Amino acid sequence: MTIPAVDSFAGKLAVVTGGGSGIGRELVRQLAAQGCSVAACDLNPDTIAVTAATAWAAAPPGLRVTGHTCDVSDEAQVQRFRDELLAEHASDHVDLVFANAGIYGGGSFVGDSRQEWERTFAINWWGVYFCARTFLPLLIASGDGVLVNTCSVAGFWPTAGAGAPITAYAASEFAIKGFSEALIEDLRSNAPQVRVVVAMPGVVNTEIYENSQRALGRPAWDQLSDAGLLELIPDRTRSTLIEMGLLAEDFSADDLRQLIPRMKEKIRDQGFTPAQAAAGILDGVRSGAWRILVGEEAKMLDEQVRANPEAPFNYDNYAEMYGPLIAQAQAKASGTAEP
Repeated sequence: MTIPAVDSFAGKLAVVTGGGSGIGRELVRQLAAQGCSVAACDLNPDTIAVTAATAWAAAPPGLRVTGHTCDVSDEAQVQRFRDELLAEHASDHVDLVFANAGIYGGGSFVGDSRQEWERTFAINWWGVYFCARTFLPLLIASGDGVLVNTCSVAGFWPTAGAGAPITAYAASEFAIKGFSEALIEDLRSNAPQVRVVVAMPGVVNTEIYENSQRALGRPAWDQLSDAGLLELIPDRTRSTLIEMGLLAEDFSADDLRQLIPRMKEKIRDQGFTPAQAAAGILDGVRSGAWRILVGEEAKMLDEQVRANPEAPFNYDNYAEMYGPLIAQAQAKASGTAEP
């Protein structure tokens, strides 16, 4: 199914949640660069202020970019965000809503705390739900509104591999995907002025770990005790780092403290970047697609699970699955032709 394309974002008003970093920040920046006014929110007041100021400064004249503090898991805060942006943008409608905010946590339903599990689910799922409830009337008022829900590939691939459950994250992403797909007919029948899009990125090189720690009330990695820091590294990751020669067999917490910033700096602009992910989402919205697989990993996992619904749990096949993508990335990094 293809919905009508969006000819241009120029002159429109977009809402972006989770706009303080990662994909959200790039959505704000790229929308503004294309002549779209943007109201963006984030849990972190400092990062959203920087996003709004830098995006507005680089945008064409005649538009406005505003930053707002909002916890999307709290409906009252989402409604306050709505009221603030309508006043600041002097508008009675919005044209696009990118429900992008999300965190990563609550991996184990068995072993992790109920508080962490439910906090993760609340930000990811209830954030999308409250945004839809709050902004749908304003999208209808635009006459040609688009609701874009981000759910990641965890919405159809519910595991990160052996020993790495992602139950809260995957459950919330499945809810977002199902809700978005069910909205297609609901909107077509009852609000044809609005279209829904579900965007599903694979792994993107963002600050989601740091942001998730903050949202869950946990200290940053550099504020952890030695024991707390060492507990962050699963056995499989330990083995990989040792095999790669990045850590010694008997590495200490101090060794890890020195390695983490070096690795973060090394991979900062590698892999699939937020700028690429945001561009893919906007291209998909412009094209009229309702289902956007963002990145080569997302496309590969989609093909795998369609061919075999049990593929996510066949961990022995992961190396074979990811082999071509790893080879492609290595070829790109070395400047050689792709294999």
